Amino acid sequence: MIALLAVALITLLAAIVPGPDFAMVTRNSYRHGRRAGLLAALGIALGVQVHVFYTMFGVGLIIASSPALFTAIKTVGAVYLIVIGWKTWSNRAGLVIDLHGGARVPRHKILLNGLLTNALNPKTTLFVISTYTQVMQPGTPLSVQFGYGLCMSAIHLAWFALVAIFFSQANFRLRMVSHQRTIDRLIGTLLMALGVLLACANMDKL
Repeated sequence: MIALLAVALITLLAAIVPGPDFAMVTRNSYRHGRRAGLLAALGIALGVQVHVFYTMFGVGLIIASSPALFTAIKTVGAVYLIVIGWKTWSNRAGLVIDLHGGARVPRHKILLNGLLTNALNPKTTLFVISTYTQVMQPGTPLSVQFGYGLCMSAIHLAWFALVAIFFSQANFRLRMVSHQRTIDRLIGTLLMALGVLLACANMDKL
């Protein structure tokens, strides 16, 4: 249960940090309406599974071949969370989203664009790998590993569905963008704290 809560918290923080996924959902919600934003959110959630599958089997091979290397990778993953937390905390650049113009896009293309935006996002790659290495252990059942992946996708879907719903309303969009600095500092602080705790726990195992 603690591992699942850790996955949920790290995933939620990663999803909230503004980036390509956030821009994709916001742009589609504003231009084409709530349904388009929800389709983009679904595509992003499916894209997460791409990262989950190659991470599961790659990390599984590392665990089987070299437990010491796996522990070292876990420590690097925890340090990565600290680095991303600091970058988020110190971010001064506002998110720029092109909200104007653009012809109506077929629904299947919006879904595909959402999937590809996430699947090709290197930030998501590193977050999924970092998160999985913190909770996977030798002998962790595949069903549990798949459960972690479904949790990640469900959180992405829920968060970006909320973004689609609220960002189709101009007032909410303006409020959130105006408070981006505060949001970045809060998320950055939480990520750094999680990273420090995980790094300390992993160093004890080296």
